[in-house]
Amino acid sequence: MYNAPQPKLEDLPSNRQLGRMSVVAAIGAVAIGVMVYLPAEYGIDPTGVGSVLGLTEMGEIKQQLAKEAAEDEKLHGSQDSSSLIDGVLGLFVSSAHAQDAWKDVVTFTLEPGAYTEIKATMEKGTTLTYAWMADGGRINFDLHAHAGGENVTYEKGRGETSGAGSFETPFAGDHGWFWRNRDKSAVTVTLQMRGDYSGIVRSD
Repeated sequence: MYNAPQPKLEDLPSNRQLGRMSVVAAIGAVAIGVMVYLPAEYGIDPTGVGSVLGLTEMGEIKQQLAKEAAEDEKLHGSQDSSSLIDGVLGLFVSSAHAQDAWKDVVTFTLEPGAYTEIKATMEKGTTLTYAWMADGGRINFDLHAHAGGENVTYEKGRGETSGAGSFETPFAGDHGWFWRNRDKSAVTVTLQMRGDYSGIVRSD
């Protein structure tokens, strides 16, 4: 067995050198926190490095989305999502081979801060299947309906880029999405739908 030679005492760092290295390491950790962590997580950029690296915008978006989620929870309370995001890839792959499987395809572009509603007019107990994808950024949405004093929320999302699933209506009315772009660039959404609905209603 090979035994490594024991280091000489004079080759080992002194207490003063160890202290100096500890100070340098601590300064480096603080610098990383100020220049990287604060901009990326909280949008706080005292040095300007975060803006150069694109981290400050990321942090600002995170804080805006967190604020919206907190406001929504205050208004509506915590709700379980009926999201079927895991099925989006399969649905879009299938649609590439059989576009005629979708009854309607709606494409729209929202500028930063803009919003729109797209809903399907449906009877009670009918079903709608959908798949959508956002290009150019992330999008916030609320899939819901309200009519005749009744209301339902099927799904909500913040900062999403795709989604897929289906829902069955508990009452007649216009059922669909409220979309809002909270990113700093235009977002184009392609929404594919099929099911038992008589028309599509859009309002901005």
